[in-house]
Amino acid sequence: MKLDQSLEQVVARWRELSALLNDHPEPGSTAYTNMLREHHELQPLVEHVEALQSKRRELAELDAMRQDPEAESEMRALAEEEYYSLRDALPALEQEVMLLLLPKDEADARNAILEVRAGTGGEEAALFAGELFRMYQRYAQLRGWRFELLDYTETEIGGIKEASAAITGRDVFSRLKFESGVHRVQRVPVTESGGRIHTSAATVAVLPEAEDVDVEIEDKDLRIDTFRSQGAGGQHVNTTDSAIRITHLPSGVVVQCQDEKSQHKNKLKAMKILRARLYDEKRRQQADDLAATRRQQVGSGDRSERIRTYNFPQGRVTDHRINLTLHKIDKILAGEALDEVIDALIAEDQAARLASMQ
Repeated sequence: MKLDQSLEQVVARWRELSALLNDHPEPGSTAYTNMLREHHELQPLVEHVEALQSKRRELAELDAMRQDPEAESEMRALAEEEYYSLRDALPALEQEVMLLLLPKDEADARNAILEVRAGTGGEEAALFAGELFRMYQRYAQLRGWRFELLDYTETEIGGIKEASAAITGRDVFSRLKFESGVHRVQRVPVTESGGRIHTSAATVAVLPEAEDVDVEIEDKDLRIDTFRSQGAGGQHVNTTDSAIRITHLPSGVVVQCQDEKSQHKNKLKAMKILRARLYDEKRRQQADDLAATRRQQVGSGDRSERIRTYNFPQGRVTDHRINLTLHKIDKILAGEALDEVIDALIAEDQAARLASMQ
């Protein structure tokens, strides 16, 4: 059985690491630290494996007892009852073990950079982009995450052309990574006098926050321009050239930041966004290069992929990747019910990856 083979390999590796750690001549070395980290990561899985194996042995003993013709009828009846109860509970235990066996995305534990941009639909798209950005801001607050504004370009009637934020907290990227893609809205715009329903869109990008060691950026590869910060409708926010635009020449990636009055702070924020974008591109290339890498079943995270529709007349939100429809658009846009969508996406992804292990 494929699962049992995988479990045996995990336990064998854990025992090997235990022996190596006990006999290692340099407890403070990098090699020792790496082995200690791997040993620690395998520990919960090994404990679950041992519990599963113990329950399987118990099930075999109960099976033998309930079929033993020499055993008392009362004992056989009791064993029969416990046998079926334990047999029904085993699949859930196996599921827990298999979930722990799934390969971890090393970026899951990272913080994230959120980028929201207005798409097709003019001012209506910009208004919707603003609603999405505030939805994620409220969701972050509900989960106790820190939401730091990096850049925000507003339109004259209160929408946003584009905005970005750094979100810091526990499991940020693992919960938000499936939000990347095209979000579509269907409603009657406030500017529509005929009452017709319009369709507009906004794009969302969720990038794992990069560290200096993840991507190498040389000064010679950067072109840094300064300009005067602007508000809605081109109004100047301040009179100094504090806004920063950074162009990464090798890749052509351009980022800008004008939220801070300090040029230095804007540069730091822009570099944070640039690192995240370059790291995200590096991860995508690695996934494409590895033939064995399976694309996410709930979506590739491609910014051009339509993932969700927010239909105001019907009060519903539909995620097209998993055919999930919830009639609670207000609570979702308030961040309160967004977990229901995210939990369903995570469960679908886990189910698809579990199926590939069978």
